[in-house]
Amino acid sequence: MKAKGTVHKYGDNVDTDVIIPARYLNSSDPEDLKKHCMEDIDTEFVGRVKQGDIMVANKNFGCGSSREHAPIAIKASGISCVIAETFARIFYRNSINIGLPIIECPEAAKEIAAGDEVEIDFDSGKIYDLTKGTEYQGQAFPPFMQEIISKEGLINYINSKE
Repeated sequence: MKAKGTVHKYGDNVDTDVIIPARYLNSSDPEDLKKHCMEDIDTEFVGRVKQGDIMVANKNFGCGSSREHAPIAIKASGISCVIAETFARIFYRNSINIGLPIIECPEAAKEIAAGDEVEIDFDSGKIYDLTKGTEYQGQAFPPFMQEIISKEGLINYINSKE
């Protein structure tokens, strides 16, 4: 599995309240959530993001509440992968559960810039900044996590095993 897209870059401690503000939590419909993804930190995000784009952030991405709405909004917006220095653990698990690929890679998170074109190979964990010609080694997904992501989430994965 691979992902390739333009980078949207954020800093440290991007919490679930700015990923999807609490005032929009009356719905869990991905189509509703994507309209407000990142709006409290980046008002231009929804108009700028394209299918396949990649989100890059620094430390502690997805901190805050345990709501699944945050990774659902990111995935629905078209983001194909999130790269960060570190993730809040519950956000990490929620992302995998809904089939949103995320990779921890401190070097990539620090060096990749907004607007760079990036490609990710999920099998190897390699991250290529095509704009700068640099390569990073992220954490590869174990095969079972790759299968969860390829099935678009844990529920579909479990249902496919029956």
